[in-house]
Amino acid sequence: MISPVMLRRRAALIRAARSFFEERDYLEVDTPLRLPVLAPEAWIVPESSGSLFLQTSPELCMKRLLAAGHQRIFQICHCFRQGERGRLHLPEFMMLEWYQSGASYLELMEECEELLWEVADVCGLAGMTDQPGPGFSLEPPWERLTVAEAFARHGGMSPEAALAGGIFEEVLVTKVEPHLGVAQPTFLYDFPAQLASLARLKPGSPQVAERFELYLNGVELANGFSELTDSEEQRRRFEHERELIRLDGREPGPMPEKFLRELAGLDAAAGIALGLDRLVMLLTGSTRLDQVVSFVPEEL
Repeated sequence: MISPVMLRRRAALIRAARSFFEERDYLEVDTPLRLPVLAPEAWIVPESSGSLFLQTSPELCMKRLLAAGHQRIFQICHCFRQGERGRLHLPEFMMLEWYQSGASYLELMEECEELLWEVADVCGLAGMTDQPGPGFSLEPPWERLTVAEAFARHGGMSPEAALAGGIFEEVLVTKVEPHLGVAQPTFLYDFPAQLASLARLKPGSPQVAERFELYLNGVELANGFSELTDSEEQRRRFEHERELIRLDGREPGPMPEKFLRELAGLDAAAGIALGLDRLVMLLTGSTRLDQVVSFVPEEL
């Protein structure tokens, strides 16, 4: 069970994050946890809840609100993913997501810098962590590395070669990630188009997507991108994910038709998901998520 000191530090950090967005005229929203349909993602297995699913992310509902005209929104909520348990994973975890109309992934990177610096300062954690040994600085600006630069520097190959050999994730996790966010946070950006997810392809460079991941101490903390607003292209990507799910021996859920219809009404926008449990862990110098959540599954 979490210590009393850590419980207070966690509460202070979440309170500071909420204040950050309220002060910037973001609207806090609340969307359902149980949904009839989710975004098909081959590497995420959802949890069933009766005839519905527990959300793996509030992304689809939040984008529908964005398309309806709510231009700056954020949410702090619980998400659920089957089979995720380890030092950095829990089957139920807390997510912070925010979306802004008219923005791109570049503005989101800057906002991430401001958020972490302000939250850490409010919680008395700015500068260095209190973990033993060398810490890291949160003072902006942070390191920015394209995926191509990171793979050349740390992986010994290009992202294209890694994808062609079916070892992109292996190289990323074992060779690249340990070097990211060590002295200060690192933005890893411009992912190969094959890994675009729900991200827009980069104008003038369609071989890469306007997507980034934020790393601190070698740990992935956030995933953000300029939103894809082409509903037909999004449908094609979803169909590809559904086929991968079938190849894995699972039955994909229904296509999120309401989301796809409303996506056509979404103007340029950017969004990001940040793991709050991981943020608490990293900023308090903890080594496991077990140390920063009220209860882990084994204690229930």
